[in-house]
Amino acid sequence: MSNPLKQVFNKDRTFRPKRKFEPGTQRFELHKKAQASLNAGLDLKLAVQLPHGEDLNDWVAVHVVDFFNRINLIYGTISDSCTEQSCPVMSGGPKYEYRWQDDNRYRKPTALSAPKYMNLLMDWIEVQINNEGIFPTNVGTPFPKNFLQVVKKILSRLFRVFVHVYIHHFERIIHMGAEAHVNTCYKHFYYFVTELNLIDTKELEPLKEMTLRMCH
Repeated sequence: MSNPLKQVFNKDRTFRPKRKFEPGTQRFELHKKAQASLNAGLDLKLAVQLPHGEDLNDWVAVHVVDFFNRINLIYGTISDSCTEQSCPVMSGGPKYEYRWQDDNRYRKPTALSAPKYMNLLMDWIEVQINNEGIFPTNVGTPFPKNFLQVVKKILSRLFRVFVHVYIHHFERIIHMGAEAHVNTCYKHFYYFVTELNLIDTKELEPLKEMTLRMCH
């Protein structure tokens, strides 16, 4: 990462602390393999493909945690300009509004400001990825049967962060000199979820035109 980007994406601005993989575990090795592919400049379309002989759930788990960390960082850089006043509704332009729903306080889809939605979203994802029953860290502990179902929900909600950032805060990203980094992160995410069919195509609609220009 270049120096200007290091300054933009510093750990103090991270929206949430990074989740790390324990050295010596299979997941840590997979994480290193995935990072090596990216650092070597491998075509992102190839980099997201499941390596031969690797377990799909392990590969997905590594990427979900990695995307959570990266998207956290991206939102953290613009969070001071995403306020109750500037973004009273969590949206992606006039056509798309995202309402929050969970198993606790918001049992029905509820309209919230973007910063409040983002806080709840990051908290919710953090709980999922730190739950050993969903994301087991011990080798040999099986993933739950509904693992991919949970992952699809996480990834579709993370995609909404990209939607909001691109549509409402992209000028800020450009101003900070972070456009190339955010675009690369988005392309990596897009190729991954489409390669493994992890997001419903209708969820991808808000950024469809931009994605066509950037990824096809």
